[in-house]
Amino acid sequence: KMEIPEIDDTVENIDMDELRKEVTSIHNSLERIGAINMTAQDEFEREQERHDFLKNQYDDLIESEKTLKETIEKLDSEARYEFIKTYEEISEFFKKTYTMFFDGGEAQLRLVGDNDPLEASIEIIAKPPGKKPQTLRMLSAGEKALTAIALLFAIYMVKPSPFCILDEVDAPLDDRNIGKFTKVLKQFSEKTQFIVVTHNKLTMEKADYLYGVTQKEEGVSQIVSVQFTRDALLNK
Repeated sequence: KMEIPEIDDTVENIDMDELRKEVTSIHNSLERIGAINMTAQDEFEREQERHDFLKNQYDDLIESEKTLKETIEKLDSEARYEFIKTYEEISEFFKKTYTMFFDGGEAQLRLVGDNDPLEASIEIIAKPPGKKPQTLRMLSAGEKALTAIALLFAIYMVKPSPFCILDEVDAPLDDRNIGKFTKVLKQFSEKTQFIVVTHNKLTMEKADYLYGVTQKEEGVSQIVSVQFTRDALLNK
C-alpha cells in the first residue's frame, strides 16, 4: 500500500504490460495471504519452548534406554558367568552325592534347549546301579525322590550352612531308600545341624533328638521331646 517513487532514468526494452501482470499477480497473492497475525511471534516462541521441552524429554528417554540396555547386558554377562560357575560346581558335587545315595551308579546334569545358559533347561541324567542311563522322568518314584534329594545336597554343598531344614523329603522313599537317606544325613550332620520334618519311623529312629506334638486332652496340644542318644543328652 505504499507509493513507489518514479525513476527518472529511462530503461529501454521494458515490457510494461508484463510488469503490470506480475504486479497484479503479486498483489493478488498478498491479498490471499490475508491480514498479518501480530501474535505469530509469541505463538512461535511458545511452541518453540514446548518443542525444546519435549526434545529434552525425548533425549533423556533415549539416553535412559541406552543406559538401561547397557545395564541389562552387564547384568546378563555377570549372571551368565555366575550361573555357569555355580552350575559346574553343582554338577561335580551331584556326581558325588548321587553315588552316596545310590551306593554307586552315575549321574550328570546337562543344559538343553538353548545355547544361552540363562534360557536353557537343565536335564538330569541318572544311571542307578545295574540300569541304563535315563532321564529323571523315566525313573521310578523312589529313584526320582532319591535323585532329587541328591541334587538338593549337591546344591547345599556349594554354599553349606550351619543348619538345614528338610520338610518331608523322605515321604516318597521306601524302607530301603530311607536307610540310604539317613546314612548320608548322618555323614553330613558332622558339620551341619539338620532339622527334619518327617512322619517316617525309620527316619525318627536315626535322630539324636525328637520333638513332637501330642494331645493328652482333646483340643489341648503339648510339645514333647525325646533324646535318643547319651551324647545328645550330654550336649543338650
